[in-house]
Amino acid sequence: MKDTIENQIVINKSKFITTLIRVDTIEDVEANLAAIRKKYYDATHNCYGYILGTKGEIQKCSDDGEPSKTAGFPILDVLQKQKVTNILCVVTRYFGGTLLGTGGLVRAYSSSASEALKLPIFYAKESLLKLEIKLSYSNYNNILFFLNNYTILETIFDSEVTIITAIKQSDKTMFFTDLTNLTNAKVEITELGFHDIEVIL
Repeated sequence: MKDTIENQIVINKSKFITTLIRVDTIEDVEANLAAIRKKYYDATHNCYGYILGTKGEIQKCSDDGEPSKTAGFPILDVLQKQKVTNILCVVTRYFGGTLLGTGGLVRAYSSSASEALKLPIFYAKESLLKLEIKLSYSNYNNILFFLNNYTILETIFDSEVTIITAIKQSDKTMFFTDLTNLTNAKVEITELGFHDIEVIL
């Protein structure tokens, strides 16, 4: 996920505003929590859960004044079940005058997080082989359809065309063979090493 997502639902007159934010460090979490608390300074509660790390090794949640395990834990549980990481989920509640009870609170905070998680585009980090491809303009036109199957990071148009792409190691042999055939071997391919690249899930 890259873009911040905000979603709102109303349950028994209480307003629940869910904010999903991409975070990479605990400092990111703290800064964003401070910003949300400032934005919704008049809210009854700002409950949250977050997961950090490539394997989700850092996890924390807060009920922010709601009864124990009725808000933060349900939010974190939703994140865990979705198997996402590097994400902060804050559910801001404006009390509407009707008590929901512990079970009702759990369902409300869980539903708020679940509904918001349906909205963003999620990405995964994948280690791909980065390549620099140099060829003529005429050959570039010949391989446009072929390149649609791969991740294009950059295209530079100069006296010739330079394409920076990333492929799976397992695709390397087939990629080189197909590209050579499509350009009649009039192509220069340079390996730039492996790089962690975010790809859409």
